[in-house]
Amino acid sequence: MILQDIEYTMQVLNKVESEIGKVIIGQKDVIRKVLIAIFCGGNVLLEGLPGVGKTHLVKSIAKVLNLKFSRIQFTPDLMPSDIVGTNIVSKDKDGNLTFTFQKGPIFANIILADEINRATPKTQSALLEAMQEKTVTVMGQTYKLNEPFFVLATQNPIEQEGTYPLPEAQQDRFLFKIDVPLPGFDEMIRIVNLTVESQMPQPEKVIEGEEILNINKIVRQVPIAKPVLEYATRLVLSTQPHVKENDIAKKFLRFGAGPRALQHLVLGAKANALFEGRANVAFDDIKSIAKSVLCHRIGLNFEAISEGLIQSDIVDMILQRQKEW
Repeated sequence: MILQDIEYTMQVLNKVESEIGKVIIGQKDVIRKVLIAIFCGGNVLLEGLPGVGKTHLVKSIAKVLNLKFSRIQFTPDLMPSDIVGTNIVSKDKDGNLTFTFQKGPIFANIILADEINRATPKTQSALLEAMQEKTVTVMGQTYKLNEPFFVLATQNPIEQEGTYPLPEAQQDRFLFKIDVPLPGFDEMIRIVNLTVESQMPQPEKVIEGEEILNINKIVRQVPIAKPVLEYATRLVLSTQPHVKENDIAKKFLRFGAGPRALQHLVLGAKANALFEGRANVAFDDIKSIAKSVLCHRIGLNFEAISEGLIQSDIVDMILQRQKEW
């Protein structure tokens, strides 16, 4: 890994983060984590109340990164073909009937899957191949998606009537699940001043798709010391209730995180190190993204629910128990 590449990457990441911060008030932690996922080539599940800026954030990121943006509003009547596309009957130049593939909105770079849990599991599953393999298959024919490709999905945490919870296998495809909090008092004032009393500023383009793919390669080359990697591994294994030593997981969890969680934890920590201006992964990089990686990959049992605990509480307990060696 060349030092010049590292320095250039750090400058670009900070510039992208700064540019998005011009149009998104507050939410610095959310912006950072979404960008980490993007520069790792991963997908993000954003959860927050209506009006906290989830859609605006995704649109702003697409503009700053100069990527093709596509928004899909998930509804109960949405079909898989409405997302991936379908074959239509048409006539060729000789007048013969033939099938022509009509691409769906998923053929873009950044996909905003708005209120993803409003669609049926069958429709949600249409995203699985795209999220993991960057391809879609229609009637036995596989089509490669444009790269870079990211799915940024949103869901409302309080409106559960008429929704379909995401299956564990689908949640595992998201590198991060990020809670988007309500802005504070001062941030509310700034939002009103920016959006109501004056014209909204427009973010400027910073980089393009090819540069994002190059940065993704650089992120993967960031070194991680053996003790840090072992710490991350112990953290993930500590969520497994079937392991005898894991008393926290055994008491509160039905199932824990798997190997993909460790992959995402290490990869996200590498990107976080670059955002922090370091060329190697530290223990703090693991800790800073642990909740976003693990919380949507663990399942609470009855005892945890009866005690009013949520996934982040369990991850906090595990983080406090694990030591840096």
